[in-house]
Amino acid sequence: MTTSTQLLRQRRFLPLFCTQLLNAFNDNLYKTSMVLFVVYSVYNDESSEGMFSAVASALFIFPFFVLSALAGQLADMRDKARIIRIVKMCEIGLMLIGASGLYLAWRGIAVDTLAIPLLLLALFLTGVQSTFLGPIKYAILPQHLERSEVLAGTGLVEAGTYIAILAGTILAGWIPVEWAAGGIIVTSVIGYLTSRQVPAAPPIAKLEKLDWHIIRASIALVRNTMHDRQIYYAILSISFFWTIGAVLFIQFPPLAKNTLMASKEVASLFLVIFSVGVAIGSVSVNALLKGTVSARYSPASVIAMGIFVVAFYVVCRLWQADQPTELLTVSEFLSWPLASVIMLCLLGIAVAGGMFVVPLYAFLTTRCSPDAAARTIAANNIINSGAMVAGSLAAMALSALGVPVVEQLLLSAAMCLFSAWLGRQLHRAELEAGPL
Repeated sequence: MTTSTQLLRQRRFLPLFCTQLLNAFNDNLYKTSMVLFVVYSVYNDESSEGMFSAVASALFIFPFFVLSALAGQLADMRDKARIIRIVKMCEIGLMLIGASGLYLAWRGIAVDTLAIPLLLLALFLTGVQSTFLGPIKYAILPQHLERSEVLAGTGLVEAGTYIAILAGTILAGWIPVEWAAGGIIVTSVIGYLTSRQVPAAPPIAKLEKLDWHIIRASIALVRNTMHDRQIYYAILSISFFWTIGAVLFIQFPPLAKNTLMASKEVASLFLVIFSVGVAIGSVSVNALLKGTVSARYSPASVIAMGIFVVAFYVVCRLWQADQPTELLTVSEFLSWPLASVIMLCLLGIAVAGGMFVVPLYAFLTTRCSPDAAARTIAANNIINSGAMVAGSLAAMALSALGVPVVEQLLLSAAMCLFSAWLGRQLHRAELEAGPL
């Protein structure tokens, strides 16, 4: 029996895994339903669609930047399982707000003045929720798992997250928006119930007084965390990776509609392929490393990711030479020349990305002091959310300047080179430090 199979049978891991899976499913069902509905049913030009997608991404990411220090302190000072339950209870309320926005948009009631603001408010609150869960879902693993199980547990959490994104994306692309409004409420209730089964995870060490000054706390948290070279390069590598991911996710919906002439069901299919690929990469790298936490495959993985992004760009340009005149259904898209190549490029981007990032999260939880694990993840969230906001702003600026979305893919490809350099620096720091 494999380590992964054993973990999925045990209460010290399964309830957390299910809670995180349901959380990722619900977030993605809501976000994808909202973005696809607005892009396909409200706006009708590429610039506005790209701008809305970028604004939505920035709103979701911004809470990570300003609240992660508070979230990390709380997670190390309080019972992590109790925080999970409180946050999941709050999710029910914020999904009621999101469902109201989806319903009003579906009915065409005050779309610009009320429905879209409600949708964006709920998205922002979803970001707040994820900010407080983020440090916990990784920091709790070394507390409940043996050291030899941490990489497998991290890989399962990542794979489960992307399988949940897969399921949420499929539903968002195929079910009516009013069904999605009901679905996010039901899922939030089930998620709260599973969170009640997560075993207690009390603080490991007594910490100083909670610092409520979020700016001062954020600066202190980052300064106190980044002194270790391995953690320093792991955080920078993760941050730059998610900057690339943020830009790609902003580009996908308008690119699918305006470049590939794909329906929202096909746009949903693209996100599904991406999610499956990251899940494959997450599990594959654990098999390659045989449970050892190492960054040895990270530089090559992100170089491969960049190559697939360039290939995706080339195929998109070739697609434009024989562009359909109307939006394609899934069956029409699959029968179109180069469709299989497009999907293989997306799958390659995602598999390589999953292989790159999963060991880096395991680095953060195994190379730091156990009583500071949540704060280390929080410091990571502060830095990578700032980088993702910068990526979103860059995408917004390019859209405002009229740069076609397909050309923006080259920005993502170029960023992979710098990410590979960071991965190489991390591996060197790992070799210098030696085994744990």
